[in-house]
Amino acid sequence: MSDASAPRIIVLTAPSGSGKTTIAHALLDAIKGLRFSVSATTRVPRSHEKDGVHYHFLSAEQFEQERRAGRLVEYEEVYPGRFYGTLMSEVERSSIDEPVLLDIDVRGASNAKRIYGDLGCAIFIRPPSLLVLAERLEKRQTESKETLQDRLDRAQMELTFEDRFDHKVVNDSLEKAIEETLQVVTVFLGRSTN
Repeated sequence: MSDASAPRIIVLTAPSGSGKTTIAHALLDAIKGLRFSVSATTRVPRSHEKDGVHYHFLSAEQFEQERRAGRLVEYEEVYPGRFYGTLMSEVERSSIDEPVLLDIDVRGASNAKRIYGDLGCAIFIRPPSLLVLAERLEKRQTESKETLQDRLDRAQMELTFEDRFDHKVVNDSLEKAIEETLQVVTVFLGRSTN
């Protein structure tokens, strides 16, 4: 499909702590018209987070209503009782001139790529190793010992998905990872940066 008004999505996915959100912000700064897709979640907001800015914070009942109505591109129970998803409305208003950037988990990214095919560019950001990932997560100081281990266990599973995406970027140097990801995205969109 070459319709310029058709949705265009950039999907970044990675294990938690791999740097995808930092890379996402760099893309948003560098690419004119690129807009961030705000994910929906059932998790409780952190003290600094604002509804509609960081996430669309929904109750479990509201999230289920969106799912039943078919208004989610993808959704996943990432942790027990904690759902994340992408609202259709976030993607439907994108185009080649105003593409949307999704920063989502690996299963959701697989679903989005399956639905949008060549209208989407899916990039897997991976840490150089699980040891480096553990060090990054520990430096955040936002995890208990148990939740840190949960994240590392999940990361190990998520790494098995990396070959399902259009591109893989190893984040052993944040500057290089940003540069490589930016190059992939600009080629996909057929344009240069700001």
